[in-house]
Amino acid sequence: MKEIIKLLKNGNKPSLSAAIVNLLLGSIKGVAYFFTGNVAMFAEMMHSLGDAANQFFVFIGSALSKKAPTKQFPNGFGRVVNLVCLGAVIVVAILSYETVKEGLHHFLHPNEQSGEILLPLGVLLLGTILEGFVLQKAAKEILHEVGQSASIFTAIPKSVAYLKRAKPATKLVWMEDAVATSGNVLAFLAIIIAYYTGFHELEGLVSIIIGGMMFFVVGKVFLDNARGAIGETDEEMLIHIGNLVMKDPHVKDIERLEVVKEGEFLHVELIAETDPKLSLEYLDQVRDHLVELILAQKGVTKVTLAFDKDDDISEWNHHLNSEGSPNE
Repeated sequence: MKEIIKLLKNGNKPSLSAAIVNLLLGSIKGVAYFFTGNVAMFAEMMHSLGDAANQFFVFIGSALSKKAPTKQFPNGFGRVVNLVCLGAVIVVAILSYETVKEGLHHFLHPNEQSGEILLPLGVLLLGTILEGFVLQKAAKEILHEVGQSASIFTAIPKSVAYLKRAKPATKLVWMEDAVATSGNVLAFLAIIIAYYTGFHELEGLVSIIIGGMMFFVVGKVFLDNARGAIGETDEEMLIHIGNLVMKDPHVKDIERLEVVKEGEFLHVELIAETDPKLSLEYLDQVRDHLVELILAQKGVTKVTLAFDKDDDISEWNHHLNSEGSPNE
């Protein structure tokens, strides 16, 4: 039990914060739906609860992924976060389905909602503010991860360009809260338009749209974490580490280099070619230096390095372009 508590303390804090915010919003929206029967509010309730479940699973997975390697699992538990997220998307997919189904029913069989609209509008306004705040924090975190900066007004649009380079947990928070903020705004407008025009089918249509956006997040999260669970190569870090190693005067070429994502961490396996005339004692010092250098790179937690004799055939010809993307 003590080990579990210790691991939970090291879980992804932004995911936990986002889960708490979404659970609170989902509960408030649920109360508003109970009193008003508004289908757009129902969609937003399901959306917030789905996001809360996803983020909570991400927090648990990120905590468990930091468990130290054991004799039975020498590569560690980094991919646990990917496996847990794959389970979480099932929950969100069910909620997405219920949202679309309820929206379709209301679109085909609209009925005028009773009660004032101030309660649902107030709840949606609160949701927009809180979700927007979390989205802003996620955008700044993405920019921080890639070494960029932006003002409070430009952080969100600027972060779009670097979304692919974000950590899985940060990327997930950004995507879910971008969709959630948009959903709040759509539901807000739908309630106003339906109230003043009598076009109540619009609320059902917006519910279908929100459910569709939830399905998009489900698909994206599933694909990202499926790749992570299988073992995806980090192409950018592979090029970066390879070029870093090639700067060492004792390394003539790289015979093999793998940089595999293990959840939030990176495992590196390298076979470098060197001068066969160098002594084993000297090469051992070179190896220690290179391992220390690679471990100092962001996210790298394990390095396996071996030497082979130089075959005079150049194999490493990778580089990064001016935008930081890998080229060959």
